[in-house]
Amino acid sequence: MGGSLSVSDVWKKFRTADGEVSALEGMHLSAAAGEFVAIVGPSGCGKSTLLNLIAGFDQPDRGEILVDGRRVVAPSRRGILIAQRGSVFPWLTVARNLDLALNGTPEAERRRLTSRYVDLVGLTGFEDRYPHELSGGMLQRVEVARALIATPDLLYMDEPFGALDALTRLRMRHELQRILTRDRPTCLFVTHDVDEAVHLADRVYVMTPRPGTTQCVIEVALPHPRRLASAELIRIKQRILIELGVFAEE
Repeated sequence: MGGSLSVSDVWKKFRTADGEVSALEGMHLSAAAGEFVAIVGPSGCGKSTLLNLIAGFDQPDRGEILVDGRRVVAPSRRGILIAQRGSVFPWLTVARNLDLALNGTPEAERRRLTSRYVDLVGLTGFEDRYPHELSGGMLQRVEVARALIATPDLLYMDEPFGALDALTRLRMRHELQRILTRDRPTCLFVTHDVDEAVHLADRVYVMTPRPGTTQCVIEVALPHPRRLASAELIRIKQRILIELGVFAEE
């Protein structure tokens, strides 16, 4: 089971050639151990900045970020970030990319774990293929498998399916849900896709335009697997789109 997370009154500014830019102001967020939290908001509202702060790759100017009650001051092996652009090593096979996360593990156990996670993401038979031999969806599966094989307590995902076509995205969402039902890290999932958020998340944080802060928190208290065409899910999606200013409130 993953770790609990608390973001309290977080502010972050960046210096640019045109002066200071305020990315986040007074951001609040929390996630219980094993919870799946999605973060949506307009482009440039600070979603990726927030994820980098939570993962420990940067520090807030003000406020506090805690994992299991301890302040985050640097990246930790407990948390893994899957970034938008991906980080699969092109010169290594699928199996070797996964194997890198198991440094120090006995050889027999490495083989067992690599086989398990390759199978878990549906890539059995592709263990010895190189990234250039895989489709976009397969590469995303390698990314997810490599993150999960390290058994993180917290999984941070920044638009992980953003570059995929609609059908592959839907398949990857089902794949991710299946995997997370078995391995239960705490997940923070940044996305522009509201369907994706309501399909996967236990709660959805809607952020304001920059400088980003919490506009509202919407519970998605529906069992998995979820039908995207269900009346309740459509109602929740509609509410999020209203909060984002896409639709006017009736």
